Amino acid sequence: MPKKKSLDFKGHDIMNKEEVFASLTSAIVDLDEEKVKSAAAKVLELGIDPVEAIEKGLSKGMEIIGEKFRNLEVFLPELIMAADIFSTATQILGPEIAARKLEQPRKGKIVIGTVKGDIHKIGKDIVAMLLEVAGFEVHNLGEDVATSAFIKEAERVKADIIGLSSLLTSTMPAQKDLIDILKEKGVRDKYKIVVGGGPVSPEWAEQIGTDGYAETAEDAVSLALELVSQRK
Repeated sequence: MPKKKSLDFKGHDIMNKEEVFASLTSAIVDLDEEKVKSAAAKVLELGIDPVEAIEKGLSKGMEIIGEKFRNLEVFLPELIMAADIFSTATQILGPEIAARKLEQPRKGKIVIGTVKGDIHKIGKDIVAMLLEVAGFEVHNLGEDVATSAFIKEAERVKADIIGLSSLLTSTMPAQKDLIDILKEKGVRDKYKIVVGGGPVSPEWAEQIGTDGYAETAEDAVSLALELVSQRK
């Protein structure tokens, strides 16, 4: 008898992980929640590394949506919907990711949030999730976070890195404020400080004395890994 083929919810063949990754990507771009559920389930069924599925499938889809948003091809409602669909898939993959992470030590502790006066969260939450996937212990403080709250939490958990997100030009000075306060307290060298967000640039990051800038979620993970390796 011929081998029965695996089908996605539309009846399309999904026979290898590259096709699964492509399906995850297109599900995000097409804003198709049912398709992303099917593709995420296929990741588990085929024993594909869920972290790789996020990096090469879901994140690629978010990159495409982000580019479309910047080019005014899609708008905020679509961006939010894509982020929700991304979250749906990661919830399906989450238990398997957690099970695999039990086998490896934590790489470091990170406190992350969106600075005071700014309520944007989509990019920051994706960064936080990918950092967790990469093996970090992440403390996501949410949005509109006071400078004092970042410092208090970093001290409490003995963080290696503090990540500051700003999506409004008017809130960027809060990133500098945190560094200035750490210097005043004499504890600047206790933490690596990284910044990101739409209006943030490498020049701004250098100007205010951070330890790094990340343009994308993947860049943020690479930067975090590099910074914790420097502390060892």
